[in-house]
Amino acid sequence: MFTYSLLPKEKKMSKALGWCLVCTCLLIPLVVADWNILKLSRNGFKISLKNYCESWRMNVELHNIRDFEVVPEECIEYIGKYMKSTQYKVDSERAIEECLVYLSTSCNLKKDGRDAWIFDIDDTLLSTVPYYKNNQYGGNKLNVTSLEQWMRKGKAPALDHSLKLFNELKSRGIQIILITARREHLRSATIDNLLNVGYYGWTRIFFRDTANEFVSVKKYKSDVRREVMNGGYRIWGILGDQYSSIEGIPSPRRTFKLPNPMYYVS
Repeated sequence: MFTYSLLPKEKKMSKALGWCLVCTCLLIPLVVADWNILKLSRNGFKISLKNYCESWRMNVELHNIRDFEVVPEECIEYIGKYMKSTQYKVDSERAIEECLVYLSTSCNLKKDGRDAWIFDIDDTLLSTVPYYKNNQYGGNKLNVTSLEQWMRKGKAPALDHSLKLFNELKSRGIQIILITARREHLRSATIDNLLNVGYYGWTRIFFRDTANEFVSVKKYKSDVRREVMNGGYRIWGILGDQYSSIEGIPSPRRTFKLPNPMYYVS
């Protein structure tokens, strides 16, 4: 039988060709998957993955990106770093400072027991970042059962900047109304959690019951605001981390939003 042996030079060329084929096979999926992010350019400027994810986060906060179920896979690391960063704290504290400026310059309080302010709870008064840290900072699709099991433990830490505003409002005689999308069966655990981290002295707290469990959060919170305002309260402001907490009719005089790119609630 005739056999053909490669010369040394041909062996080297064959080996090099083989490595080229291996590298090509490895790189093609990456190029196909990420061409729209890593290879994008606008007016001659290349857009990095950090640019892309920072823009994604900003457009979530601007309410241009809505109804997302998960953080894009390529942005999970970036969002995680942001939620642990000084920038997140500074962004949140700035929102609180603007609330305080508004209180001092634009609120003609009547001081008759009917001046009121509304807070959301999750990621407004209490942080769910410890939960989402174990769920890729929103990169995993929400599992309501898992989240509620975590909430029942009552271990959510306070957001210090929000606690500062909470206490300032109390000192000015403003009635504090808490409206949460948490369900009624979490009432006891949530109240204990709030008290344990320093929140106390609110006027009313609302949870979702079976009558409004299946309506949108935006409608539910709007309906509760209507009930509060029909009770004679003047709502000077709302602080929340979701647009569904601060939008809708009736409207307060001002709304303030805290940053939260981990999830979207409609």
